[in-house]
Amino acid sequence: MNDIIQAMVNRRSIRNFKADMPKKEDLEQIIEAGLYAANGRGQQAPVIVAVTDKSVVDKLSKVNCEIGGWDEGFNPFYGAPVDLIVLVPKDIRTGIYDGSLVMGNMMLAAHSLGLGSIWVHRAKETFEMDEWKQFLKDLGLEGEYEGIANCVVGYASGDTPNAAPRKENRVFWA
Repeated sequence: MNDIIQAMVNRRSIRNFKADMPKKEDLEQIIEAGLYAANGRGQQAPVIVAVTDKSVVDKLSKVNCEIGGWDEGFNPFYGAPVDLIVLVPKDIRTGIYDGSLVMGNMMLAAHSLGLGSIWVHRAKETFEMDEWKQFLKDLGLEGEYEGIANCVVGYASGDTPNAAPRKENRVFWA
C-alpha cells in the first residue's frame, strides 16, 4: 500500500487535543493541501479562515455547542487550538462538494504531519448569524458565504482510536 493510501486508511478523527499550538509551517502546509483540492469547473471557490486566537476558537466552540444543543461546558472542538473554517460563496453550485474535498485534503495533510483533526459540523448555522457574518466582513470577505465545516486541528492527547470494522456490501461492480 503506498503512503497516500496508507494515510487514508490510518487517519482517525481525534476527540481529545493538547492545548499546544501546532507550528505555523505545519498549518500553512495543511491549508495549502486544502487549496489544492479538486473543485468544480476549476473555480477554486472555497476559502479557509485559519483561527488560531484562543479566545475566538473558544467563542466558535461555544456557539457550536449551543447550535448542537449540548450542555453548557461541552467542547465540540475537543480542546483543539486551531479551527480551519471552510466556506464557499453561496452562489457556487458545487460549493458543498468543493468544500468537502478541501476538508478531506486538510485532514489527511494534518495526519501526515503528525497532527490530529476532526470534521465538526454546524459551520453553516454559525455563519448564518449576523455576528459571524460581520466577523467575515471584518476579515475582508465580502459577499454571502456558506459555512461548510470546521476542521479543528492540534496534537492528539492520548492514543489514536482504532478503526471501526468496515461494513460489508458497500461495493457493487458492474
